[in-house]
Amino acid sequence: MNLNDKAHASDNTEAMSAGDSMWIRHKKYLYLTSLALPGLPILTAYLAASTGEGLWLWAYVSSFYLLFSLIDHLLGKDPMNPDAALAKSLVAEKYYVNIMYLATALHWVAVFYIAYVAGTGDWPWYHLLGAALSLGLASGLGLVAGHELGHKVNDKKQMLAAKLILACSGYGHFTIEHNKGHHKDVATPEDPASSRMGESIYRFVFREIPGAARRAWELEGQRLQRQGKRVWSLQNEILQPALVTASAYTLIVAALGWKMLPFLLVASAFAWWQLTCANYVEHYGLKRLKRDDGRYERCLPKHSWNSNSKASNLVLLHLQRHSDHHARPTVPYQILRDYDDVPVLPFGYPFMFVLAMLPPLWFWLMDKRVAAWAEGDLERANVEPAKSERLFRRYHKPLAA
Repeated sequence: MNLNDKAHASDNTEAMSAGDSMWIRHKKYLYLTSLALPGLPILTAYLAASTGEGLWLWAYVSSFYLLFSLIDHLLGKDPMNPDAALAKSLVAEKYYVNIMYLATALHWVAVFYIAYVAGTGDWPWYHLLGAALSLGLASGLGLVAGHELGHKVNDKKQMLAAKLILACSGYGHFTIEHNKGHHKDVATPEDPASSRMGESIYRFVFREIPGAARRAWELEGQRLQRQGKRVWSLQNEILQPALVTASAYTLIVAALGWKMLPFLLVASAFAWWQLTCANYVEHYGLKRLKRDDGRYERCLPKHSWNSNSKASNLVLLHLQRHSDHHARPTVPYQILRDYDDVPVLPFGYPFMFVLAMLPPLWFWLMDKRVAAWAEGDLERANVEPAKSERLFRRYHKPLAA
């Protein structure tokens, strides 16, 4: 642990006020709002089936980003951190992981029920599209719980739940790619899941998705070869969730007809897009520097964008406290903490996702923040090579000079 880490660690040992401690203890019940991610599209699909009104199939996807952004704005920030004693008691409570087990079950209910409503109703194609996008949004946000569960590599129950929830959208390779690939290479030009300054999300997605899949397969192949096992076998932890996905989707198509195949593919693609949005905003333009030995410096909290928006942090299980997550990857979500000296996003994830999909606004908002983080020295930033000349002309003004 270096001096910087020790300074951060000391933050958690300070005495807490009674009010702060009470808020952290009682907000455990507010994490149940994360169940709205699969619960709301189940509800809107039920309302569509009950009323025959296809607009209900659009309700979830059309309102999520702006509705949650508004709630974020109204509820403000949550900078409170548990002290060491409280953190220890929170980790011991099984309640927090049980929420994710329940979410896993609800996400599969959403897959089958929304597919059933879409497949058995007499809907025009555009309402079927709304249902597919709503399911895709729910499954994509389910990757939040899958991400948290998948970091607990020594807990077989949590790892099984991670594979099951990731299988909802066919993204079962995520755990391997994220744990062994992204966390190793994060905030470097070599990482396909770290976006670069000047790189639009539409360029990023064509680097991230194939790059992440390729890296996951290579890492899993290497693991199996070291153990003397065949890559194409049930020991392959990429093929395990893939078989769950294939079985579930085959069952849906067999029961409801071939029209469900494009429905499920659109839903999966939109689910993958949610992960792309998260990866895009989490490390945009940030870079770890190379040491004299050619290796990158250790990942520190300053290498991830953070957000303390209260509402979205509860719904997304503190995913937005990303700085602490990358500094301490196995720490459970309920005790992730905030830092004072890390790069901060101007809004919570839901609205940042919207901005990411509007590149001119995104660049206007974020490029100056990346330059400030790098103290004007763009050699210290992760810059898109094709845009480097223009960005250097505009932003490269090292403070040291």
